[in-house]
Amino acid sequence: MRTIFTTGQVAKICKVAPRTVSKWFDSGRLRGYRIPGSQDRRIPREHLIRFLKEHGMPLGELESEAMGKLLLVGADDIVRSSLTEMMGETDFKIELAASGFEAGIQAESLHPDCVVIDFAMGRGEALMIAQNLRKNIEYNETVLIGLLTDEDNASGFDRTIFNETFRKPFDAALLAERIRTLVNRKKQLV
Repeated sequence: MRTIFTTGQVAKICKVAPRTVSKWFDSGRLRGYRIPGSQDRRIPREHLIRFLKEHGMPLGELESEAMGKLLLVGADDIVRSSLTEMMGETDFKIELAASGFEAGIQAESLHPDCVVIDFAMGRGEALMIAQNLRKNIEYNETVLIGLLTDEDNASGFDRTIFNETFRKPFDAALLAERIRTLVNRKKQLV
């Protein structure tokens, strides 16, 4: 996965001449940096994606990376459908996992930006999934959200494992907005 692009590579992605990309760069519309001691320009991935989105240009090969990736673990049909509706299929790719085993497999293939774990699957299994994700260095930056059941309280476990916890019943629009905020903040820091 390329993280830095040359003006020629950006030109191919945007289907324009390299000189056009240089003009965007020189005018300050496309952010990046120059290689010290040369005139060569380099554009970091996040600046390129932001530029393409701001100007309504197709993302092409970058599209799958520009979308947020959400993994729902142990979520019931109501949570699944309401969150899928609120997140929108254009902004987020949503995958499902019914168990800890499935969550591990999905996390490996999806590399989610956010994992929502429903405690309805059982407090022990939910905590085990969260702890396993936090132990793995690949998921240090992954946003973890716990959905607590009515019977479950937030005491008796280390809440610092999670970025957020929500108690059921919750406002799906609020949860969706919180996921967007946390994921966008994470992507800007990377």
